[in-house]
Amino acid sequence: MSRPRPKKTAAAQTGPSIDPIIGRYLNMEIQGQPHRVYFEEAGQGIPLICLHTAGADGRQYRDILNDEAITANYRVVVFDLPWHGKSSPPAGFQDQFYQLTTDSYVAVVMAMKEALGLDNPVVMGCSIGGRAVLHLALRHGRELRAVIGLQSALFAENKIDGEPDGLRSIHRPDVHGPEISGALMMGMIAPQSNSADAWETLWHYMQGGPGIFMGDLNYYFTDGDMRNGLADGIDTAECPVHLLTGEYDTSATPELTQQLADDINATSFQVMKDMGHFPMSENPETFRGYLLPVLEQIAS
Repeated sequence: MSRPRPKKTAAAQTGPSIDPIIGRYLNMEIQGQPHRVYFEEAGQGIPLICLHTAGADGRQYRDILNDEAITANYRVVVFDLPWHGKSSPPAGFQDQFYQLTTDSYVAVVMAMKEALGLDNPVVMGCSIGGRAVLHLALRHGRELRAVIGLQSALFAENKIDGEPDGLRSIHRPDVHGPEISGALMMGMIAPQSNSADAWETLWHYMQGGPGIFMGDLNYYFTDGDMRNGLADGIDTAECPVHLLTGEYDTSATPELTQQLADDINATSFQVMKDMGHFPMSENPETFRGYLLPVLEQIAS
């Protein structure tokens, strides 16, 4: 996987440095169940909650948290969904079967908002997070300043291996599920992306917990499908919806996002050149050129 514009390596740095990011654990109840959720934050100003993709975690937003042009005006908050990253599963998880649903996803985002006292925040999400911002705008639009959907669409189709139960290929005892997940995601990263950033994105998938990616995709492919007319209830005058979609994506294609933008009368929509399914992590330098104008518009 060769890439142009090699990323500056640690060896080229003049000395040790500490990122201006604070990480904490938040103990709270979500839908009546105790959870210990890990989150990171940086900056001050308008709250900006960032939602990671299926099977991954908040590390995908590392460059957003470190971007002074963003953190000068926004308090960026990135959390790992329960069962992901440094947010452990709840007690008794060994007797549970993890499946993300629309209700559970919306509940955790709103629980984080309330627990951290984030007034009128912006919510930005990618992939499943890009679907979740639509459900949030629909259910809680009055409580949000705006939402930003990255790789958003009304629905997604399971193209993992062409079988009706194809998701089982990423959670079975005879293969390493996370490595398979990383390999599958490699095909959704644009070839123009920096090699180091692309491989770090894949590493997040290769570290996923057993069955977690498959459980997230239940929401993406089935429970969160919005072809049922729900999206018609989104009021973009009440809660502006901004859409950014990378051109190199077979899941949330530019055509599908265009359909979404037309259906809900999106506040803005732009196709991002030279980017795939993970714009904030696979090509953060190019992505910020698309994101900054949107954030400036929201703040104005």
